[in-house]
Amino acid sequence: MTSAHYTIGLLAACAITVSSWAGSSAAQDYEFKGGYPTAATVRKASDETDLNRAIHAYRFFYPTASSAAIFREMKRLGVQPNKVFGYMDTQPRHVGFTLNSDTPYGGMLLDLNVGPLVIEIPPGPLLGAVLDINQRWIADMGVPGPDGGKGGKHLLLPPGYEGDIPDGYHVARATSFQVIAGMRALPEAGDVQGAIERLQTIKVHPLDTGTKWTAPTWIDQTPMPQDQTPTKIEDKLEYWQMLHEIVNAEPPLQDERTHYGDLAALGIVKGQPFNPDERMKGILEQAAKQGSAQMRVESFADQRPDRMVWPDRQWQWAALRFENGTWDTADYRDTHAADKWFYQAIATSPAMFRRDPAAGSLYWLGLHDRGGDYLDGGKSYKLSVPLPVPNRLFWSVTVYDAETRSQIQTDQAKAALRSLFELKNLTGESVDLYFGPEAPAGHEDRWIKTTPGKGWFVYFRIYGPQPSAFDGTWKPGDFELSE
Repeated sequence: MTSAHYTIGLLAACAITVSSWAGSSAAQDYEFKGGYPTAATVRKASDETDLNRAIHAYRFFYPTASSAAIFREMKRLGVQPNKVFGYMDTQPRHVGFTLNSDTPYGGMLLDLNVGPLVIEIPPGPLLGAVLDINQRWIADMGVPGPDGGKGGKHLLLPPGYEGDIPDGYHVARATSFQVIAGMRALPEAGDVQGAIERLQTIKVHPLDTGTKWTAPTWIDQTPMPQDQTPTKIEDKLEYWQMLHEIVNAEPPLQDERTHYGDLAALGIVKGQPFNPDERMKGILEQAAKQGSAQMRVESFADQRPDRMVWPDRQWQWAALRFENGTWDTADYRDTHAADKWFYQAIATSPAMFRRDPAAGSLYWLGLHDRGGDYLDGGKSYKLSVPLPVPNRLFWSVTVYDAETRSQIQTDQAKAALRSLFELKNLTGESVDLYFGPEAPAGHEDRWIKTTPGKGWFVYFRIYGPQPSAFDGTWKPGDFELSE
């Protein structure tokens, strides 16, 4: 898997990089004398080699930087690993890659340097997962997990742990010491406060009862504007500085050591200071700009045929590899699919993409109107959704700013139309949803405001999807221009 992962990512990066240098001095022929490169060729080839290596490393480690940004922001807001957890009823002012307001979130930053930790999930409609600092899946919990929503004890083992493992736990081994356990509570009958209270009944404690420990407390992050994304630094040198912090603090991913070799060649080595010279600073900054641009193109102008959900609709799969949470096929790891997902979103697990009506979910990406044009914040659209929507838990349509990849921010302070709230108790054969800068008369309660001059996209989510959502016998309409 590792060899194929490396090769596919490198080829993708190089193919785009070469074109970006076309017409410049970098595209000229190399010069050699007696088989040896001239001084000019050495400089040019060295810069190109380091740039290509840096772009490839940028793309591969983007999920790590994204996760590190979550840790950094949550700590700024008062969350402390193992000590203080945070919950929030997510709103547009909470900037995070394709977060949604369907359910409240509970975020638990954990530090496994203290040893194995136990997460006790109570019975009830809770769903979530544990991820390492690289956004690698560690465990599912709650409804999609092995406890199946009936409650259970999940044991997280730190990297390299070789101690005894007692019975009675759902055991998972982490690949980093810093991990995040993200939980969501289903607001039954629209009871958001009840869902928040349910999150706070989750317990965390060491496996070793002799470990010094104080029961964690919870803080409400809802009132706090925040930005849990790396967007402010994703095209700057600080992106690489953040990666250096993670490389220094965590063990390398053993099946991806080649990528740490790329970082080492760029001056990012565990246990060593990161002090790039002016040449390398310029290369790393350029790689960050090009890497971010390439991933944006890959996310919003994808050309893969298998991106389309139905041949007669504009909807795309938000996650191209929905069979598992590792983006693996039988013969290779799909780096294209991973890049597209992690540039738009956070977190992955097998359960997220499982075609299971009991606990699975579907994510459809809407970028274009019926005619194939990008959705425009200055125009008004209507989306017709056949009823009933085939779901067991809930469904929603959430609007995101194409620049931030987070919920759209307007004076409406609203970004989603949800079956648990605005779209409860629908009747009839279909419902029309509206999007645009002005509220449509008589339909204000089913409208999301957009901003002229800004692009936007949506995720259509179905939790607990039923068979007709998979076999094409049910499908939403396309966005259509409306007066």
